[in-house]
Amino acid sequence: MNLTNQLIDKYKLQPHPEGGWYTQTYKSADIIPSCSVPEQFPDNRPYSTAIYFLLEAGSYSAFHKIKSDECWHFYYGDPLQIFIINHSGEMQMITLGTNFSNNEHFQYVVPANSWFASRPAANSSFSFVGCTVSPGFEFSDFELANQADLIANFPKHKEIIIQLCR
Repeated sequence: MNLTNQLIDKYKLQPHPEGGWYTQTYKSADIIPSCSVPEQFPDNRPYSTAIYFLLEAGSYSAFHKIKSDECWHFYYGDPLQIFIINHSGEMQMITLGTNFSNNEHFQYVVPANSWFASRPAANSSFSFVGCTVSPGFEFSDFELANQADLIANFPKHKEIIIQLCR
């Protein structure tokens, strides 16, 4: 059994709608009532949630956005590239990994409501990372990008949008 299959089995990872494999590892038992969370959240939210996330070579996490900040953590494997279209429409590419002298990050926060996607860096076999979200993630907060709409809004990023949209 190869290493990615071992990770999938050990951590009981399931296919993620945006691509890759995941499992929720934490969901706060404490709840923020809807009257106390920002108005973009229609109902109660856990304080925080966390997942393990695995992307194999040739796979990607498609452009999407969520309503909370998302802190990405690098755990194992090869570097992971995260492409973020910020609120002013500019794109930045962040690399998670262990080579900090090569400007790789052990963790990085993607701001709430930013379009973002990720994939293993070139010549990588897999990236095993984690994501922590606060207020906690619910799938009702998730929006998968429509390729045509994203290109219409951000035409200068057309090439990478085509590569990382489903």
